[in-house]
Amino acid sequence: MEDTERYISSYSREEDLDTEVSLRPRRMEEYVGQDKVKEQLGIYIQAARQRAEALDHVLLYGPPGLGKTTLANIIAQEMDVQIRVTSGPAIERTGDLAAILTNLAKGDVLFIDEIHRLNNAVAEVLYPAMEDFKLDIMIGKGPSARSIRLDLPDFTLVGATTRAGMLSSPLLDRFGVMCRLEMYGVDDLMRIVLRSAGILGVDIDEQGARNVARRSRGTPRIANRILKRARDYAQIKADGRITDDVADSALRMLEIDQLGLDHIDRRLLTAIIVKFAGGPVGLDTLSAATGEESTTIEDVYEPYLIQLGFINRTPRGRVAMAGAYQHLGYALPAKMADDVVQMDIFGGAQ
Repeated sequence: MEDTERYISSYSREEDLDTEVSLRPRRMEEYVGQDKVKEQLGIYIQAARQRAEALDHVLLYGPPGLGKTTLANIIAQEMDVQIRVTSGPAIERTGDLAAILTNLAKGDVLFIDEIHRLNNAVAEVLYPAMEDFKLDIMIGKGPSARSIRLDLPDFTLVGATTRAGMLSSPLLDRFGVMCRLEMYGVDDLMRIVLRSAGILGVDIDEQGARNVARRSRGTPRIANRILKRARDYAQIKADGRITDDVADSALRMLEIDQLGLDHIDRRLLTAIIVKFAGGPVGLDTLSAATGEESTTIEDVYEPYLIQLGFINRTPRGRVAMAGAYQHLGYALPAKMADDVVQMDIFGGAQ
């Protein structure tokens, strides 16, 4: 379940669309972070261009907001071909996919976002298209129906997904290149913030950029979003320059703390610690106590808290860890060690 109402949601919001396009790097050398992925793709792209062939099909997977769509556009730019963009939910019928595939030119990139949401009938048509560059379509209905096979130009399918485990084995097997995008460290996020500020004409110093980066939950999309809100705050409440103090004040106004947690995250942790003595507490009970849907808690709120080491999932339910007590200022229960050190998984100073 997507959560687009929070400032620190990694899912795209309507307000992000125009800004993301203007901030999006267009060449591999402009793309910040994901060094392993860039190195691999750079080699494969260069080799394909030297052979004058289409690039192998590419699957980009990982949490939302890390730059999968940006990389797909860079691949097309580096291969010097056109890109056709669509999404899994948008391709409802096999005829929709056939229309897209037959309009591709040799070497073109077809980018399918949320590819895990393709329905089975469409995926069945996609298999021979990816493997043999053939399109099987049915003509007519009933006893007079017949199948014809059309030749397709060699093309590159770039699929993006946040849930690679939901892709069928036949579809996964047809991707020659599979790249997982990792959460960003604070240093890379700071570089992204400074680059975005330059494009947007925002006056920001390095400490202000680091403050924004540290609270962005390892996600460039969130960093760019809260940069814009800090810009608004600096324009009205300060002299227009985003310093460390100005960024801190702007983010306090948004109720985003030093680790990027907002009021919903803190309410969830507080419920486990205070109402249920640190847990374990079942998901449905936690949902009733916080007024949040259980699927939203499990799919949207928990992953980041688990990455931070603030929550643990056990067979008996959710348990608050020592880091959560320390971050919220609660005394550690006797059963926990006294010398637990809170770690920032993204490498930034607390």
